[in-house]
Amino acid sequence: MNPKRIVIVGGVAGGASAAARARRLSEDAEIIVLERGPHVSFANCGLPYFIGGEIGSRDSLLVQTPESLKARFNLDVRPWTEALEIRAEAREVSTRNVRTGETSVLPYDALVIATGASPVRPPIPGIDRPGHFVVRTVPDAERIQEWIVTRAARRAVVVGGGYIGLEMAEQLRLRGLDISLVEALPQVMAPLDPEMAAPLQEELHNNGIRLHLGDGVSAFEAPELGEGDWASVVLLKSGTRIPADLVILGLGVRPETGLARSAGLKLGATGGIAVDDQLRTSDPHIWAVGDAVEIRDPVTGSPGLIPLAGPANRQGRLAADSIFGRPGHYGGTWGTAVLRVFSMTAACTGPNERALQRAGVRYQAVHLHPQSHAGYYPGAQPIALKILYAPDSGRLLGAQAVGKDGVDKRIDVLATALQAGMTVDDLADLELAYAPPVGSAKDPVNLAGMIAQNVRDGSMPVVQWHELGAHLAERAILLDVRTAPERAEGAIPGSRHIPLHDLRTRLAELSADHDIVVHCATGQRSYYATRLLNHHGRRAFNLSGAFRTWKAAKDAGWIPSQTS
Repeated sequence: MNPKRIVIVGGVAGGASAAARARRLSEDAEIIVLERGPHVSFANCGLPYFIGGEIGSRDSLLVQTPESLKARFNLDVRPWTEALEIRAEAREVSTRNVRTGETSVLPYDALVIATGASPVRPPIPGIDRPGHFVVRTVPDAERIQEWIVTRAARRAVVVGGGYIGLEMAEQLRLRGLDISLVEALPQVMAPLDPEMAAPLQEELHNNGIRLHLGDGVSAFEAPELGEGDWASVVLLKSGTRIPADLVILGLGVRPETGLARSAGLKLGATGGIAVDDQLRTSDPHIWAVGDAVEIRDPVTGSPGLIPLAGPANRQGRLAADSIFGRPGHYGGTWGTAVLRVFSMTAACTGPNERALQRAGVRYQAVHLHPQSHAGYYPGAQPIALKILYAPDSGRLLGAQAVGKDGVDKRIDVLATALQAGMTVDDLADLELAYAPPVGSAKDPVNLAGMIAQNVRDGSMPVVQWHELGAHLAERAILLDVRTAPERAEGAIPGSRHIPLHDLRTRLAELSADHDIVVHCATGQRSYYATRLLNHHGRRAFNLSGAFRTWKAAKDAGWIPSQTS
């Protein structure tokens, strides 16, 4: 295919990358980019940090301008221009200048839909009150900053505990505002499993953010007489009333598919635009990329919507290749993402346990708490790391990590391993860079693979934190092998205490008629204890992630007192 005119509806990540790639593939094609807003290429992931002041200038967010795209790539970029209708049979797009009202019709040889997604605004009473904001565009960010300054805002309520919600809670708190974060789910960061989200919740709490979890919004009300001059009072389903000088709505996004639907293009089960592995829609002359498209989870095979900038950029590039007949295919979106919350970083790749359960995929989980670099070198920080893998083949299925240092590095390695189809045996054997200030001779990724190997070959049977109650109900012995000073700082109720260095001489105290679930602080010493007990004829299991993972789940409310 050698198109003479390519029309791209939407800029930012997917549309702009498609346009730039198309120009690199052809100097002759006419490439027109339509953008209904003022900015065709901006860093929307940086908006919270602009609002918080870490990014000092609005211009820093503008990756490219219409003028720079014209000068560098000879692109015809038309801001303030909305696509009204796609006439697929005629291969035409009708457009309107949103400032002048002028309309026109653009013929095309190839069309790319990069309309993105729009913020979710559920029909909650009062949701459209003044002082309520979404965070999607540069003008959104500027309006929030203006409101904070002109209203001398002191209290903010952030509704939604996903990426935008947590980033905005952090940034507004750093500006000195009093923050309440409301989330209808019982945890923040739904892509993480609950015990992995718990350290984030602790970090938010430690930085003065009040969390209202498992308690959705029922209404946004005007302040009552005597309640103050607030923008809103956020009424939760529990009856709690939270005053707010401004409200940030971080309730997620939904794909903008109006153009595609009206053009008769096929939509997927999730409501996103259905595309093939070259990002082509049901019309052979129309491609779609970015937040508007339905993707496939390569692990579960399930359809999904994952609005991330990285996949959108790659999709835009591949769509341009496809338009010009170049080989290639999009293998799906793995959902690799990272988030900073104050001094804590959380990252994940692949599905979590809930997603695997929904898809009926068998899996095993291991937890570990390695140091970010060699423990003898100053400044090492613990990382809570979790991997999910197939019990039979050992193939990696997903991973999550939370900590203050080294988290992104490990998830990037695990994301690469996941996409390459590696197994836990491969992880154990990876040759990774080591120097005391930045790593360990056995990297956390290696250790995760080695632990999984031990579970798979039966040398370290494990019990998960959420399975412990059932084992204790069957009269299993819970054995704590930490030191006495460690135990004095906190213990699992009902556990017995024999420090590891005393275990060989005190074996007679442990009945051979009952299972023994062993834990230490992080899992290493309890692994040693498990091996020792099994060699002496006891049926022993290691509590995966040990006391640290159990305590995270307990503190987050996931372990009821009666089963602890």
